[in-house]
Amino acid sequence: MTVDSWDLLPSRAARLAAGRAARRTAPLDRLADLTTTDRDPLGILTAQNATRVPELLALRRERMAASPFAFYRGTAALMAADLSRDSGSGIPVASCGDAHVANFGLYASPQRTLVFDLNDFDESAWAPWEWDLKRLVTSIVIAGQATGRDEKVVTDAVIATVRAYAHAIDAYTRRSALSRYYEHFDVSGARALRDKAGRRVVRDAVRHAERRTGERAARKLTEPDADGRLRFIEVPPAMTHLDAATAALVEGAIAGYLETARDDIRLLLQHYRVSDTVRRAVGVGSVGTRCYVTLLQDGDGHALLLQTKEAGRSVLVEYGGCIQPPDLTALHRTHGEGARVVGMQRILQGVSDPFLGYLRGTTGDYYVRQFRDMKGGIDIETLDDHPFALYAQACATTLARAHSQSPNATLVAGYIGGGRRAGAALLEWAFAYAAVSRADYDAFLAAQP
Repeated sequence: MTVDSWDLLPSRAARLAAGRAARRTAPLDRLADLTTTDRDPLGILTAQNATRVPELLALRRERMAASPFAFYRGTAALMAADLSRDSGSGIPVASCGDAHVANFGLYASPQRTLVFDLNDFDESAWAPWEWDLKRLVTSIVIAGQATGRDEKVVTDAVIATVRAYAHAIDAYTRRSALSRYYEHFDVSGARALRDKAGRRVVRDAVRHAERRTGERAARKLTEPDADGRLRFIEVPPAMTHLDAATAALVEGAIAGYLETARDDIRLLLQHYRVSDTVRRAVGVGSVGTRCYVTLLQDGDGHALLLQTKEAGRSVLVEYGGCIQPPDLTALHRTHGEGARVVGMQRILQGVSDPFLGYLRGTTGDYYVRQFRDMKGGIDIETLDDHPFALYAQACATTLARAHSQSPNATLVAGYIGGGRRAGAALLEWAFAYAAVSRADYDAFLAAQP
């Protein structure tokens, strides 16, 4: 390309104007649209079970049946299918795909400080920005209703959450892309720390997270044999040993993972050798997918835990029908869905686990990360009303930071504006979808054997 043919990219002002112009073809009020005819929620859940470990399906049903909120956590596929039925903004961004309040939390940065961010990327892909925000605000409604909060408290929390997102996406896009790339949320600077109730919540969450280290997990979950070799303690069905052939496959796959790990991690792992591997059920929506925890041990008995987790197609693609950028599609085709999860996690998080990597195995695609590296969360259902609303806003600001990494972020800022009209539409949608999800939950319970 010659200098004469070079043009500046569109300015922020031009992109804001383009975002506002998008309201003419996709009015903000249409964000409230929800089509509920011809749905088959139980059919989608059954279809998902077809590819999962049969021995864990009962555990998946048990965890999803625990409460309406637990059920909602396990139904990202249902929501993606429902979102695909109505028109939206038409502005895609790199999306989490499952941005409910329980998928935000604390974890350790490589510098060993605690940060707050999104922490689940199994369903991540490109999708309209409002899909993540709808998933978030609906989770606020369902969590609020589950704890018997006054409807005004829940309503105010949703409106404040949408406005927090709108304010944050506007503020982020006023900064350079490089500046917002480096942004992350250190817990010590959290907004909630300026509020007495919020300080108490954060302090308790930090204390809990700081105890959830890999070393502590190894002490709790393993025991040495007569030769000093550490072995996992079985807790069926959540944690069980594998047959010899499967264990060999999983442990052998670590070599494939090393090809995609960072150079410093590859060198670090030369200090360890594999000691044991188990299958472990994790989460709510992920129960039944293939997930393994591998124990590595050095010559002095120090342990390191790595989690190898199956990566299927994102529900945003499989059930939401979202078209992906060509380069991302090519990445999936060549390196598998594990590469998608790792790549999207690095895009959406301010700082990410340095152990992240991926591999293609004989039974599917996988990604690898540390197990329990100071990972913790805040149970929104246990919060008083004021911290409840503050936490929801913190999630919205964090989501806006993630979305601001996408080139379309300024279009989103122009489209949503100050968040008043969008807030009214998304409030209507969230309460309506919470009712749909509750009906799905009741049908799910009724269908259990």
